[in-house]
Amino acid sequence: MIKALFFDIDGTLVSFHTHEIPPSAIEALAAAKAKGIHLFIATGRPGIIINNLTALQERNLIDGYITMNGGYCFVGEEVIYKSAIPATDVQALMQYCSGRNIPCIAVGEHDICVCQPNDQVRQIFHDFLKVDVLPVKTPEEAIQGREIFQMTPFITAEEEKEILPSIPNCEIGRWFPAFADITAKGNNKQKGIDEIIRHFNIRLEETVAFGDGGNDISMLRHAGIGVAMGNASDDVKAVADYITTTVDDDGIANALKQLIGES
Repeated sequence: MIKALFFDIDGTLVSFHTHEIPPSAIEALAAAKAKGIHLFIATGRPGIIINNLTALQERNLIDGYITMNGGYCFVGEEVIYKSAIPATDVQALMQYCSGRNIPCIAVGEHDICVCQPNDQVRQIFHDFLKVDVLPVKTPEEAIQGREIFQMTPFITAEEEKEILPSIPNCEIGRWFPAFADITAKGNNKQKGIDEIIRHFNIRLEETVAFGDGGNDISMLRHAGIGVAMGNASDDVKAVADYITTTVDDDGIANALKQLIGES
């Protein structure tokens, strides 16, 4: 019996083309909620830039959030899990980026900023992902005296391999070619699922996870059923138990019709 559904946001719940949740998905989630199924978000976004779920939030459909790729999980006002990046790794990554003038986003518990921003940051985060303009800080201002839960450097796959030995206490997830999300080791969406189901006393085999990007692979493998969107990358589809249609072709509604039946 399915008791919990976990959804990535960008490319899964929210269309990259319309920047909205398809109406069919909203109604399918409302129907699932009416059957007593818990609905959770599992995203690389920190809470401060989750700005595209109003259609679900206004109907009180969301029961909890896995944010920052598992590094920060909350239910209502209660934080049920958080794990910051060790300071030595934060400093090493920031030094790498500042020395090469690479843009890097740093996320604290309740704030976010960007260092060395360029046109790519504006084009991807502001124009494409529709995130408000991020506050700009120097590397020292960004990390001094506070915990950092996620860093997003605009590095290539080759640069990722180069920096990895300098941040041994971290792991890297990539859901967009231009940048990588870095969290403390052990923090991924799989970890987030474990923390959520522990809090709600749900068994792993009673869960379904939906995703489209590389940072969704851990949770698609881990959940009772892993669903890849039709627009997912091939490596994501390879680990899924079920492949639905694209987000713009009613992928969520079609999958839920197969998994839990008509409303």
